[in-house]
Amino acid sequence: MKAKNVNLKNKTILVTGAAGFIGSNLVLELLRTTEPVHIVGIDNMNDYYDVSIKEYRLQQIENEVQKHTDSSWNFVKGSIANKALIDQLFADYKPTVVVNLAAQAGVRYSISNPDVYIESNLIGFYNILEACRHSYDNDAVGVEHLVYASSSSVYGSNKKIPYSTDDKVDNPVSLYAATKKSNELMAHAYSKLYNIPSTGLRFFTVYGPAGRPDMAYFGFTNKLRAGDTIQIFNYGNCKRDFTFVDDIVEGVKRVMQAAPEKKNGEDGLPIPPYAVYNIGNNQPENLLDFVDILQQELIRAEVLPADYDFEAHKKLVPMQPGDVPVTYADTTALEEDFGFNPATSLREGLRKFAEWYKVFYQV
Repeated sequence: MKAKNVNLKNKTILVTGAAGFIGSNLVLELLRTTEPVHIVGIDNMNDYYDVSIKEYRLQQIENEVQKHTDSSWNFVKGSIANKALIDQLFADYKPTVVVNLAAQAGVRYSISNPDVYIESNLIGFYNILEACRHSYDNDAVGVEHLVYASSSSVYGSNKKIPYSTDDKVDNPVSLYAATKKSNELMAHAYSKLYNIPSTGLRFFTVYGPAGRPDMAYFGFTNKLRAGDTIQIFNYGNCKRDFTFVDDIVEGVKRVMQAAPEKKNGEDGLPIPPYAVYNIGNNQPENLLDFVDILQQELIRAEVLPADYDFEAHKKLVPMQPGDVPVTYADTTALEEDFGFNPATSLREGLRKFAEWYKVFYQV
């Protein structure tokens, strides 16, 4: 087990992508469990998907912060690609811990809209790294830990499973994956050059209530409700390591509190205080089984009628460009270093999603 060396209580934590799926859930968890805590959130609130879901998440945070009078929450609408804004945020709030979750997500979208990936995932992350570097200017304490989102997409078409962080990952099959691998390389360089403790987290297919509508489980639900046909790629022979959002957040929170240690090598120069972990369910599910559980839970939650004809609304189709047939996380390192392994079953997670969906869309 890694020793906790970052105390989150009474610290200022910057969460980028704070109106996003993982970001908003992390803010809620920190407010509930780490009082007092001072959280600064930034999000550009773009319309890649329904902005009303992002507004709903921010409202949930506003509701929660009212219950914790010793804690504070400041939200800034803006892009991490705006260097002046990021520098000003660091100057004003002097965050102790930075959790960079802001990124343009989605494998398929990166094929048709590459510009936004370069802007947010590369230029934006560079701005965060530079701000962390300069947080130490004039012998200031500066950022104690930078935690950032990577992705299982970096494994590309690796044949060896489960995916281990020791595997070679230099064959990305999408621009999105390439930007995420670039983040890991950039963080390594900054950790080496400026002794910034950084940890990258490779997330595996995150799902849950108030999630991203571009994800399969959410998109399928919308289409089934509209009476449209859902397409199941690779003829249903895909496997995904679906990870419930609460498990992801618990993993992130534990990692935040244990930064890689700063130490020098024999040459007197810093050994990069750098680490990368997988966070996944360590239990890949077949896409057809996943769809079967989803339909059962949608009927149970009365999102769909009991006599819904699923067979008439399902179509098996070939693999999509940029997709991979299997994602499967080796989470041994996460378990050894943090005593944590995601454990929410797919049925339990999809049940919570279906129940949320019914309320949010007033089905």
